[in-house]
Amino acid sequence: MRDLPVVILAGGFGTRLAEETEVKPKPLVEIGPEPILWHIMKGYAHFGYCEFYIALGYKGDMVKRYFLDRQRLSGSMSINLATGEIRRREKPWENWRVHLVETGLNTLTGGRVKRLQPHLSGGTFMLTYGDGVSNVDPREVLQFHRRMGKVATITAVRPPARFGGIVFDGDLVKEFSEKPQIGEGWINGGFMVLEPDVFKYLEDDSSVFEVHALDRLAADNQLAAYRHEGFWQCMDALRDKNLLNKLWAEKQAPWKVWD
Repeated sequence: MRDLPVVILAGGFGTRLAEETEVKPKPLVEIGPEPILWHIMKGYAHFGYCEFYIALGYKGDMVKRYFLDRQRLSGSMSINLATGEIRRREKPWENWRVHLVETGLNTLTGGRVKRLQPHLSGGTFMLTYGDGVSNVDPREVLQFHRRMGKVATITAVRPPARFGGIVFDGDLVKEFSEKPQIGEGWINGGFMVLEPDVFKYLEDDSSVFEVHALDRLAADNQLAAYRHEGFWQCMDALRDKNLLNKLWAEKQAPWKVWD
């Protein structure tokens, strides 16, 4: 089990997936029988990263309840009704350490990361969004990050053309383009590796991570990009949810790197 912590941003309103997020936070929207948050964590854990800081906001109590209920109710158990003693008959649900941190209802992405500074200022950490899955190997991203020696590394992916793009300068990010480069463009797919100096770029709850940190890091020549040619897909809208569930149902889910 590795010591490097993984931060997952899970506090947004998810308004573009309102069909689901009116009743639950987007990270709890299911792919198959489990929420996308579980799929993300399962991927990291497969590569040995089992300590998570989940930045909560919108309907954060539901995320807490998910973990509490799964931990308490998974597997077989025996209950002594006279004494209240509970004995579990199977191994724990997952061998993870999960820190559920309230980061404010209306806090923006950079503000959520900034609120985690007391937990993360001791060294390198990983960061991703709570609505995207990939078959990227975070160990390779970390090795690339250490070779580059920059404050931050993002995983660049080739997505559908509706997103904005990344302009490269070698393995560094030069800038972010507003208009997508159809068929050729790269975007920030998350799965980032960061050094504590990233907190210097963030001020308060109104900080937007992509603007106040990533844009400024790129301008300072401190943002590297690991190009991932494999699978990546976010759950941005209902069509994305349907696609991911179709892949899962057909046992064709590329992000399922675990057994």
